[in-house]
Parts: sequence; structure tokens; C-alpha cells
Amino acid sequence: MKARIPLRKVMEAGRPLVLPVAQDAFAARLIGRAGFKAFAIGGSAMLAARYGLPDLGIAALGEMVAGIQDIAAASDLPFITDGDDGYGDIKSVVRMIRAYEALGVGAVILEDQARPSKQPGDNPAPAVVAMAEFETKLRAAVDARSSGDMLIIARTDSLTTLGLDGALKRAERSLAAGADGVFIPGLKAHDDLVTVGSAFRGKHQLLALTEDGKAQLPRAQDLFVMGYDLIAYPSYLMLRTTEAMASALAGLLLSTADGSPLPALADFPAARAAFAEAVGLRDWQALDKVARSQASAPAT
Repeated sequence: MKARIPLRKVMEAGRPLVLPVAQDAFAARLIGRAGFKAFAIGGSAMLAARYGLPDLGIAALGEMVAGIQDIAAASDLPFITDGDDGYGDIKSVVRMIRAYEALGVGAVILEDQARPSKQPGDNPAPAVVAMAEFETKLRAAVDARSSGDMLIIARTDSLTTLGLDGALKRAERSLAAGADGVFIPGLKAHDDLVTVGSAFRGKHQLLALTEDGKAQLPRAQDLFVMGYDLIAYPSYLMLRTTEAMASALAGLLLSTADGSPLPALADFPAARAAFAEAVGLRDWQALDKVARSQASAPAT
């Protein structure tokens, strides 16, 4: 693989950076194959794919590092990832930043959710930590970086408990503490999106778009005009993967029960070719061919 391009370089293109969330290494490969310039690793998707667990503060730093390492090794695209609450006090935050930096993380999202009541995605958080505690963690994260290549994105989950004004104040204080950007999950109303986008225009702003099965998601370009330069899709791939696997397994179970034909793939050759390309089959076969030819060469 090529050397990973720093996330900051990719963000200089003057357009929104669209970030599909990769739940595993195979998904990261498919994201690159599709033509995306970067991706995200989300706790909910990765923990579900790797451990079959919900993102409720169950995972420790070591488990996150192991999952991120596997995904990062499969792609040379820049990526952002969850840092949750730093997995402890400021010592744990510093350890996390150093570990993530070693893995090539382009941006880490540090949140103010209270760990005992942590909720996944943009589910309303029942509680957040004191702002002073969050500021201390942000400063520790900023100081722990060996360079400015890795962005620190401050996530405040205070929208439900403190309202929009309270969330805006927390985001402002996060930037003052040294964060490179902000993320306020749970924004839905168009006016709220405009208000937040305008308040922090010129700073990095992350927005996570999650589907509810009803309303159409806003266009990434429209959000970019509002001020959001990082647009993530946390559940887009995971939900479609879940639906496809559940449907396929239901078809297989029915076929084994009543002898009905297995549901056919819409395009079997294309699916097989995409799979082979994503795992780098030809490259590995070529390497094996070289090894065999060298082994069969006459000794000199």
C-alpha cells in the first residue's frame, strides 16, 4: 500500500469530506475501492462487527486499539476514529492519543458523556461530565500529540440536557481549550444546523448523519455551505450489511427447509470480482507465483 496521506491534506480540497464508517477491514477496503478519500471508524459499528457488543462504554482502550489497528492496516486512506471519553482520567487520555497517533489516526473524537450512562451514536445522553473536567482532558490530548497532524475533535453530548445554547457554550470552551474542531450530535432541525454551522464557521465541524427511515438526509454539499466540513455516516454501511446478511440467511434457511431455490445474487460475477479485489487476491497470487518460480529454479 501507499503511504497514508495526512487527513489535513485531504481536507484542503474545498469541499466536504464524506466519511463512511467502516466496521471492519473489509469495509475499509470497499470504501477505498468505491473512490472515497477518507473514512471513519465508529465505536458502535466496530464493536458490533468485532465483538457483537453495543457501544455502551463496555470496550476498553486495548480493545479499541486492536480493532482500529486491523482496519488501519487494510487501507491507506486517512481516517478519523472515536476516542469516547478517553477511557479514564487524563493519564488514560494521553495514553490513548499516543496509541492512536502510532496507528496513523487522522482525527480523534473526544466526548464529554458521563461514562456510566454512555449511549451510542446520537442517542440522547442522560448526563455529561463537568466542563472543567472535559477541558482538562482536551488540553491533555492536545499536549500529548507529537505533531499537529492529528486533529482533536471535541464532541459535546449536552444538547439534550443543556439545550442548544448550553451545547454551543461547551463547544466554544472546547475550542478555547485547544480542540481543532467540534461535534454536537443530535442536531436535526434545519435552523439548529444553520445556527451551529454559522457559530463555528472556519473551524473544523463534524456532523454525523443517521437515518431514521423517514426523513431524507440533507446533502453533504448543502451542509458544507453551512460550515460543516466533515460529514460522517455512522450507520449507513452497518445497517445495510445487517439487512443483506439477515435476508440472505433467511433465504438459505427457507431453502434448506422446503427445497426452494436459493435467492440469486443480482450480479454474481461483479460480486465475486469485487470480493477478490477487496482482499487483494491477484496480488497475493502473484506473490505466491514468484515464490514457486524461485523455489523451482535450479541450484547454482
